[in-house]
Amino acid sequence: MTEKRSNEDEDANGLSEICSALREDLERRNAARDQAIVLSRQLIRHCSESIRAIHRRDWDGADAKLEEVSAGAAALKSVVSDYPDLYHTGYTQDALKEVAEAFITRAIIAGQALPSAADLDIPSSTYLKGLGEAATEQRRFILDIMRTDEDHSAEAERLLMVMDAIYDQLVTFDFPDALTHGLRRQTDVVRSVLERTRGDLTQSLRQQKLQDALKRFESQVEAASER
Repeated sequence: MTEKRSNEDEDANGLSEICSALREDLERRNAARDQAIVLSRQLIRHCSESIRAIHRRDWDGADAKLEEVSAGAAALKSVVSDYPDLYHTGYTQDALKEVAEAFITRAIIAGQALPSAADLDIPSSTYLKGLGEAATEQRRFILDIMRTDEDHSAEAERLLMVMDAIYDQLVTFDFPDALTHGLRRQTDVVRSVLERTRGDLTQSLRQQKLQDALKRFESQVEAASER
């Protein structure tokens, strides 16, 4: 009798209906969360594949992957569009950061204008962290150039200048971490990678100049011996 009266009281004050609605809301949110996690992982993989294609200078392959990246980003944002907390959560923003890195890297290597945060429809702090990661990615390109190209000075120095310019901009964003979400730490990483890359490139260029001088000297010696 007591249990029956309790159920009647819940129905009378609307508690059962309220909890039912709350349960349905959380079930929808949970389904969106699960889908967003899957989509974010797929998106990060597509971004990595596009950057690998850019390293190979496979522009058709890179652009095809970037189309998948754009479609994946749109799908992810669509899933969480009704849930701001899911949109701003770590796995969603980490995936969008990779999107920024992929498109920015493509533009840098091709010598094109960088896409903006508005172009990519990505929040400012997420875009800035993607910009920082694109800067550190240039180290791999520079090392590849140094390893495979005997006369590597012009392109390697251009990429180093881009890294330098990005770092110079990142250090100007002196805002609370609550707004930039780890940008200061990312900027410190860029500085460290920039300094190491500058040192490696400087040493390589010195070795290249020494080798060029030795080749000129050998040519002069050979020319003198033939007289």
